[in-house]
Amino acid sequence: MDDSALLRRAAAGDDEAFAVFYRRHLDEVVAYLRRRVAEPELAFDLTAETFAAAVVGAASWRGEGDPVAWLYGIARNKWRESVRRGRVEDAARLRLRLEPLELEDADLLAVEVRADAGAERLDAWLAELPEPTRRAVVGRVVEERGYGEIAAELACSEQVVRQRVSRGLAALRARIEEEGEA
Repeated sequence: MDDSALLRRAAAGDDEAFAVFYRRHLDEVVAYLRRRVAEPELAFDLTAETFAAAVVGAASWRGEGDPVAWLYGIARNKWRESVRRGRVEDAARLRLRLEPLELEDADLLAVEVRADAGAERLDAWLAELPEPTRRAVVGRVVEERGYGEIAAELACSEQVVRQRVSRGLAALRARIEEEGEA
Protein backbone atom coordinates (compact mmCIF):
# COMPACT_ATOMS: atom_id res chain seq x y z
CA MET A 1 0.00 0.00 0.00
CA ASP A 2 1.42 3.41 -0.89
CA ASP A 3 1.92 6.22 1.61
CA SER A 4 -1.08 8.23 0.39
CA ALA A 5 -3.41 5.28 1.03
CA LEU A 6 -1.83 4.68 4.43
CA LEU A 7 -2.43 8.29 5.49
CA ARG A 8 -6.01 8.25 4.23
CA ARG A 9 -6.65 5.09 6.24
CA ALA A 10 -4.88 6.55 9.28
CA ALA A 11 -7.09 9.64 9.03
CA ALA A 12 -10.10 7.33 9.11
CA GLY A 13 -8.83 5.81 12.37
CA ASP A 14 -6.81 2.84 11.10
CA ASP A 15 -3.98 2.64 13.64
CA GLU A 16 -2.27 -0.22 11.81
CA ALA A 17 -2.04 1.88 8.63
CA PHE A 18 -0.28 4.62 10.55
CA ALA A 19 1.99 2.03 12.18
CA VAL A 20 3.07 0.87 8.71
CA PHE A 21 3.70 4.49 7.65
CA TYR A 22 5.68 5.06 10.88
CA ARG A 23 7.85 1.95 10.49
CA ARG A 24 8.46 2.75 6.83
CA HIS A 25 9.84 6.23 7.54
CA LEU A 26 11.19 6.13 11.10
CA ASP A 27 14.86 5.54 10.32
CA GLU A 28 15.03 8.25 7.68
CA VAL A 29 13.28 10.82 9.90
CA VAL A 30 15.62 9.99 12.78
CA ALA A 31 18.60 10.34 10.42
CA TYR A 32 17.28 13.65 9.05
CA LEU A 33 16.85 15.10 12.54
CA ARG A 34 20.03 13.60 13.97
CA ARG A 35 22.07 15.42 11.32
CA ARG A 36 20.59 18.70 12.57
CA VAL A 37 20.97 18.34 16.33
CA ALA A 38 23.93 17.62 18.59
CA GLU A 39 22.27 15.21 21.00
CA PRO A 40 20.55 11.88 20.26
CA GLU A 41 17.99 12.65 23.00
CA LEU A 42 16.90 15.73 21.09
CA ALA A 43 16.67 13.78 17.83
CA PHE A 44 14.51 11.19 19.64
CA ASP A 45 12.20 13.87 21.08
CA LEU A 46 11.88 15.64 17.74
CA THR A 47 11.14 12.36 15.96
CA ALA A 48 8.46 11.48 18.50
CA GLU A 49 6.86 14.91 18.17
CA THR A 50 7.07 14.70 14.37
CA PHE A 51 5.13 11.44 14.23
CA ALA A 52 2.69 12.59 16.93
CA ALA A 53 2.00 15.68 14.83
CA ALA A 54 1.59 13.45 11.78
CA VAL A 55 -1.02 11.35 13.62
CA VAL A 56 -2.87 14.50 14.65
CA GLY A 57 -2.53 16.04 11.18
CA ALA A 58 -3.39 12.94 9.15
CA ALA A 59 -7.05 13.97 9.09
CA SER A 60 -6.15 17.34 7.56
CA TRP A 61 -3.87 15.84 4.91
CA ARG A 62 -5.88 16.08 1.70
CA GLY A 63 -3.92 13.64 -0.40
CA GLU A 64 -2.31 16.42 -2.39
CA GLY A 65 1.43 16.26 -2.90
CA ASP A 66 3.93 13.80 -1.61
CA PRO A 67 3.20 12.31 1.85
CA VAL A 68 6.92 11.86 2.52
CA ALA A 69 7.57 15.54 1.74
CA TRP A 70 4.65 16.38 4.08
CA LEU A 71 6.27 14.28 6.83
CA TYR A 72 9.68 15.88 6.30
CA GLY A 73 8.01 19.29 6.36
CA ILE A 74 6.63 18.44 9.79
CA ALA A 75 10.08 17.26 10.93
CA ARG A 76 11.71 20.43 9.59
CA ASN A 77 9.12 22.61 11.33
CA LYS A 78 9.55 20.75 14.63
CA TRP A 79 13.32 21.18 14.38
CA ARG A 80 13.01 24.90 13.56
CA GLU A 81 10.54 25.42 16.43
CA SER A 82 12.95 23.72 18.81
CA VAL A 83 15.80 25.99 17.69
CA ARG A 84 13.64 29.09 18.02
CA ARG A 85 12.15 28.15 21.41
CA GLY A 86 15.21 26.44 22.82
CA ARG A 87 13.21 23.27 23.53
CA VAL A 88 11.16 20.61 21.79
CA GLU A 89 7.50 21.49 21.53
CA ASP A 90 5.33 18.67 22.88
CA ALA A 91 1.84 19.85 21.95
CA ALA A 92 1.03 16.92 19.65
CA ARG A 93 2.25 14.37 22.20
CA LEU A 94 0.15 16.04 24.91
CA ARG A 95 -2.88 16.18 22.61
CA LEU A 96 -2.56 12.41 22.16
CA ARG A 97 -2.15 12.05 25.95
CA LEU A 98 1.20 10.29 25.56
CA GLU A 99 3.58 10.31 28.50
CA PRO A 100 7.19 11.39 27.92
CA LEU A 101 9.54 8.45 27.54
CA GLU A 102 12.50 7.93 29.81
CA LEU A 103 15.55 7.10 27.73
CA GLU A 104 18.17 4.61 28.81
CA ASP A 105 21.64 4.32 27.29
CA ALA A 106 20.39 1.48 25.08
CA ASP A 107 17.62 3.75 23.76
CA LEU A 108 20.14 6.45 22.87
CA LEU A 109 22.29 3.89 21.11
CA ALA A 110 19.21 2.77 19.17
CA VAL A 111 18.66 6.38 18.04
CA GLU A 112 22.23 6.49 16.73
CA VAL A 113 21.86 3.11 15.01
CA ARG A 114 18.58 4.17 13.39
CA ALA A 115 20.11 7.47 12.31
CA ASP A 116 23.10 5.67 10.79
CA ALA A 117 20.90 3.06 9.10
CA GLY A 118 18.56 5.69 7.73
CA ALA A 119 21.46 7.81 6.53
CA GLU A 120 23.15 4.82 4.88
CA ARG A 121 19.94 3.83 3.06
CA LEU A 122 19.29 7.38 2.00
CA ASP A 123 22.87 7.79 0.79
CA ALA A 124 22.59 4.55 -1.20
CA TRP A 125 19.31 5.61 -2.77
CA LEU A 126 20.68 9.06 -3.58
CA ALA A 127 23.72 7.44 -5.21
CA GLU A 128 21.36 5.66 -7.62
CA LEU A 129 20.09 9.00 -8.96
CA PRO A 130 21.77 10.70 -11.91
CA GLU A 131 24.34 13.25 -10.66
CA PRO A 132 22.39 16.42 -11.62
CA THR A 133 19.21 15.03 -10.04
CA ARG A 134 21.06 14.03 -6.86
CA ARG A 135 22.66 17.48 -6.57
CA ALA A 136 19.25 19.15 -7.04
CA VAL A 137 17.54 16.94 -4.43
CA VAL A 138 20.34 17.33 -1.88
CA GLY A 139 20.49 21.08 -2.46
CA ARG A 140 16.76 21.58 -2.08
CA VAL A 141 15.72 18.98 0.48
CA VAL A 142 18.79 18.32 2.61
CA GLU A 143 20.52 21.70 2.45
CA GLU A 144 17.20 23.61 2.12
CA ARG A 145 18.56 25.99 -0.50
CA GLY A 146 16.44 27.94 -2.96
CA TYR A 147 15.78 26.81 -6.53
CA GLY A 148 17.53 29.90 -7.92
CA GLU A 149 20.73 29.20 -6.00
CA ILE A 150 20.75 25.57 -7.12
CA ALA A 151 20.02 26.56 -10.72
CA ALA A 152 22.99 28.93 -10.73
CA GLU A 153 25.24 26.20 -9.35
CA LEU A 154 24.03 23.62 -11.89
CA ALA A 155 23.96 26.12 -14.79
CA CYS A 156 20.32 25.48 -15.67
CA SER A 157 16.94 27.11 -15.16
CA GLU A 158 14.90 27.00 -11.96
CA GLN A 159 12.26 25.00 -13.84
CA VAL A 160 14.83 22.32 -14.68
CA VAL A 161 15.86 22.18 -11.01
CA ARG A 162 12.20 21.83 -9.97
CA GLN A 163 11.78 18.95 -12.44
CA ARG A 164 14.93 17.24 -11.20
CA VAL A 165 13.85 17.57 -7.57
CA SER A 166 10.39 16.28 -8.40
CA ARG A 167 11.72 13.32 -10.37
CA GLY A 168 14.36 12.58 -7.74
CA LEU A 169 11.82 12.60 -4.92
CA ALA A 170 9.53 10.36 -6.96
CA ALA A 171 12.38 7.90 -7.45
CA LEU A 172 13.25 8.00 -3.74
CA ARG A 173 9.59 7.52 -2.82
CA ALA A 174 9.41 4.47 -5.09
CA ARG A 175 12.52 3.00 -3.41
CA ILE A 176 11.06 3.60 0.06
CA GLU A 177 7.78 1.97 -0.92
CA GLU A 178 9.62 -0.91 -2.62
CA GLU A 179 11.64 -1.56 0.53
CA GLY A 180 8.52 -1.26 2.68
CA GLU A 181 6.83 -3.99 0.65
CA ALA A 182 9.86 -6.29 0.79
